Amino acid sequence: MAGFEIFSAHLDALDGESRRRKLSPIAGHDFASNDYLGLSRSADMRAILTDAVARDVPHGSGGSRLLRGNHAEHEALEEFAAEYYGNEAALYFASGYAANSALFSTLPQKSDIVLYDERIHASVHEGMRLSRAQGQSVQHNDVQAFSDAIAVYRGAGGLGRIWLAVESLYSMDGDRAPLPELAALARIHDAMLVIDEAHATGVFGEGGRGLSHALLDRENLVVLRTCGKALGAEGGLLCLPAILRDFMVNRARGFIFSTAPSPLMAALAHGAIRYVEANPQLTQRLHALVAHAELRLGRYCPDTRRGSQIFPVIIGDNDRTMNIANALQADGFDVRGIRPPTVAPGTARLRISISLNVDMDKVDALADRLDILLGNDATQGSHV
Repeated sequence: MAGFEIFSAHLDALDGESRRRKLSPIAGHDFASNDYLGLSRSADMRAILTDAVARDVPHGSGGSRLLRGNHAEHEALEEFAAEYYGNEAALYFASGYAANSALFSTLPQKSDIVLYDERIHASVHEGMRLSRAQGQSVQHNDVQAFSDAIAVYRGAGGLGRIWLAVESLYSMDGDRAPLPELAALARIHDAMLVIDEAHATGVFGEGGRGLSHALLDRENLVVLRTCGKALGAEGGLLCLPAILRDFMVNRARGFIFSTAPSPLMAALAHGAIRYVEANPQLTQRLHALVAHAELRLGRYCPDTRRGSQIFPVIIGDNDRTMNIANALQADGFDVRGIRPPTVAPGTARLRISISLNVDMDKVDALADRLDILLGNDATQGSHV
C-alpha cells in the first residue's frame, strides 16, 4: 500500500534476521504457557466465576476507578491481597505490564535514580521511558554491581532516592535474584526495592506467596504479583506501602485514565489466591514435575536456573532456533522459540515451560524428541 513502505521495509528486515513475529493458534501439549498450576481452564476456577456471576458481579466496570468503575470486588481483592502477602496496601491493574509501567513512570521522582537489572521485563523499560527519574542498567544478578552503581551516583552528588528493580524469577532464564542480599543493600542505603514476582507468585513460598515473602523489610518494598500466570486469572497487583498506593491513585496516569479491570476478574483473582492456599498439593505436584524435568532436560539448560519451572535451551542462531521449535510443534509439542530483542543477540532459545497442563510422560516424550533434534550433544549451559 502506498505510503506504508517504511513499515514493509522494517518487516522485511525482520524476515531477513528470522525475527518476524506472528500469532499462532493454541495447539499441542503445553510447554509454552505461564499457566503453571493449570488453573486457567480448571473447573474450580469456573465455579468461582459462576458464583460471582450469580452474585450479580458485573463483567464490565464501565469506567475508570476514579469515576464509576470502582467496585467492591476490586477493593475486596486489594484488601485481602495486602493482608495475605504482608503489605500495607495493594492496587489492582488490568495487567502486570500496566502495573509496572504505571509504577516506574510515577513513583521515582526527578532527582531519583532507578538501578535495574539488565534482564528486567520490557514493562519496566516502558515505565522508565515515561519517567522523570534517571535510569541505569546493572549487570544481571550482581549485587556488587548494584552497590558500585550506588556509590557512583552518590559520589557524583546524587541526592535523590535510589530504586533497585529486579525480578525474583527471570522469565527467559529461569534464574532467581539474590533477594536477601539486595534487601540488605536497600536497607543500608535507604533505597526502595521493587520486585517483580510475576513468575514466582503461586509457585514458590508458603501458600504461593512468592520468593520475596520472607523479606522482613516492608516499608521500602514494592512487589508486583501477577494474577494471569500461576493464578489462572488476569491482572496485576502492586503490593506496597499505603502512602505510595495513595500517590499512585492520584498521580499514575496509567491508573487514572484507564477503564478499571473487570470486577469479575477481580473476583476470580481473589478466589484463585485463596484456592492456591487451600490446595498446597498443586505446588507440590508442580515441583515434583519440575524435578523430573530436571533429569530429562536439565543438561540442556544453564545451572543457574535449578529448581525453576522455566527451562531455557539456548541455541544461539535465530534460524536454527525457529526450525527446532517448528519441528517440535509439528510433533505436537507447543514449544516456542525466543529471539532478540526479547533476549540478547546470540542467545536465541527454546523457552520450555513446565506446568500442570502436562505430565511426566509428556515431559519424557518431549525430551526424547529434543535429544534427536539436538543431536544428543549438549552440555549444561552451552549453546547446542
